[in-house]
Amino acid sequence: MNAQPVYLDYAATTPVDPRVAEVMARHLTLDGTFANPASRSHMAGWLAEQAVESARRRVSDLIGADPREIVWTSGATEADNLALIGYMRANRARGTHLITSAIEHKAVLDSATALEREGFEVTRLTPRSDGSIDPRHLADALREDTVLVSLMAVNNELGSINDLAALGAICAEHGVAFHVDAAQAAGRVSLDVGTLPIDLLSLSAHKAYGPKGIGALFVRRGVRLEALIHGGGHERGMRSGTLATHQIVGMGEAISLIEQQCDSDMRHVRALSERFCHGLNALDGVWINAAQGERVPHILNIGCEGVDGESLLMALRGLAVSTGSACNSASVDPSYVLTGIGVPRDRALASIRFSFGRFTTENDIDRALNELGQALGSLRQRESA
Repeated sequence: MNAQPVYLDYAATTPVDPRVAEVMARHLTLDGTFANPASRSHMAGWLAEQAVESARRRVSDLIGADPREIVWTSGATEADNLALIGYMRANRARGTHLITSAIEHKAVLDSATALEREGFEVTRLTPRSDGSIDPRHLADALREDTVLVSLMAVNNELGSINDLAALGAICAEHGVAFHVDAAQAAGRVSLDVGTLPIDLLSLSAHKAYGPKGIGALFVRRGVRLEALIHGGGHERGMRSGTLATHQIVGMGEAISLIEQQCDSDMRHVRALSERFCHGLNALDGVWINAAQGERVPHILNIGCEGVDGESLLMALRGLAVSTGSACNSASVDPSYVLTGIGVPRDRALASIRFSFGRFTTENDIDRALNELGQALGSLRQRESA
């Protein structure tokens, strides 16, 4: 039997922490807390509701919000859709202009395109070469009819960090709502909405050692959204549908663990990143994309001279890595994120993303460096033959 590949694609998804899986299992079967949280006529439903609300409080505590400002969704993609489409539709009378950036996640970019088909106008800011948005460019793009700005906290392909305080302050000064896609940011950057001028914020469980299929949207009190999913009026009318108790408690537990070991996780990943970068320095013709800006340590997008990313991926049979966002992996075009920050097409096609996490070991890093070095040597030799 072949050995499992070394998993270095944490930005695409994280493995569920065993402690999270254990809690989820207790909310699935007849001898657990499995009932519909909306069933308020019996004890089983009350217990399920209690579990859901406990998880809601854990998520709200992470970002300094009130639990009533947390809306459960199926993930960050739905949260992004609800934030953009729900807000723009609900506030059309105030204005029809949305600002985002050219390198946002597809959940934001495709929502923006859908809004354009409804008659809204969208400005897509060009990022700096380090993958961040210049607050001055945001200020210059604001118009009288601008009602919403949507910018991510951490870029999923580059790891670049936006200055949320500065960007949010500009929005607040002009009376414009600020949405932040924070799918990659939980436990890695500050998301305290008590101090940051953020009105809407999207979170995902499966980027933070929780299960897939569950996320949340922070909706600051007083912000109006038009629902996209209609039914029983769940989640204060913003998102109907029977709540997935086991997934929700899984997200709550994952978020709780992030709070408990945020510092140790960051120290661990930072040490791994430094080890990996040190090893890259010994390889010829290798560079880190968007290396000059502030980045989270767990995402490294590297380019390799003389090879293309798809061929390199095929050669790295013992590693689970990617050429960029998993949501765009079917495309043979270069990453729109890399070309969006000015990386030439040939260099963008020669790039792959490594991302580390809680369960990555030093041995994993060493194996990755060894296999990367061998693959580059083999591919370059083949090209020159």
